[in-house]
Amino acid sequence: MRLKYVLSEVLTGLWRNVTMTIAMIITMTVSLTMLGASLLLFFQVNKMEDFFYQRVEVSIFLKSDVTEEQRSALKSGLEGSPLVKEVTYESQDQAWERFQTQFRDAPDLVKATKKESLPESYRVKLKDPTKVKDLTAEFGTQPGVSDVVDQQELLKKVFELLGALQTLALTVAIIQGAAALLLVANTIQVAAYSKRREVAVMKLVGASNWFIQLPFVLEAVFAGLLGALLAFGGLVAAKFFFIDGSLKALANVLLPIDWGSIWLMLPVLCGAGGLVSAITAWVTLRFYVRV
Repeated sequence: MRLKYVLSEVLTGLWRNVTMTIAMIITMTVSLTMLGASLLLFFQVNKMEDFFYQRVEVSIFLKSDVTEEQRSALKSGLEGSPLVKEVTYESQDQAWERFQTQFRDAPDLVKATKKESLPESYRVKLKDPTKVKDLTAEFGTQPGVSDVVDQQELLKKVFELLGALQTLALTVAIIQGAAALLLVANTIQVAAYSKRREVAVMKLVGASNWFIQLPFVLEAVFAGLLGALLAFGGLVAAKFFFIDGSLKALANVLLPIDWGSIWLMLPVLCGAGGLVSAITAWVTLRFYVRV
């Protein structure tokens, strides 16, 4: 009987302040969507760093007029170097074929690029990726060498940008979360004030504080959980339509987000939305609204 009464009070309270309830749900949805996206981005950047740094290479580009003798001497030096783990030679034809394959979804770029602009090179994997400077000092000035490019330096710039996006997404999520909590607190205050007479009567007949406060707390939890479900639905839609849809061509560059990570966000978002809403409602009732 008590459970039925509590649930009816929750539904009545939600309907009585329907506009504020909708606003609360929308705000929770936006903030939790940003939170989920920032967490996915955080985990994905860490995964990408581990993946790409393990496969990082140093490219030693050769001059266009390099001789066979210079090419052979460089190859022998690299294979005999204690710094080098693996050496792979890439001819100009191979570089052109790889370029065409990598950018097959950008035909205009392929047409604008000439085969002659892609020099032959040696792709070098180091035993210790931090020894790039030693390799450059040893082979960078050899005859026939045009340039030595450390892919790790290029990756650092990319990950610095992704790190900035991480911080931005998390900052927006925190701001949105603060706005959602304020809206939850305000909605609970309005709901409690509108039912002040009923509350007074219940206290006169001996109802406990937790029994009086429970419907208000459940209203906030309902809004938080519904917002979390909508936020999760937004992440699923983004995965289906964008990550696996229009952005699928970038899978060779950016590691795809797996469905396991997406499903992990469901309990995280529901826990965050429901628990934080419940705590906010309880604190509001405890310290600001005398019920």
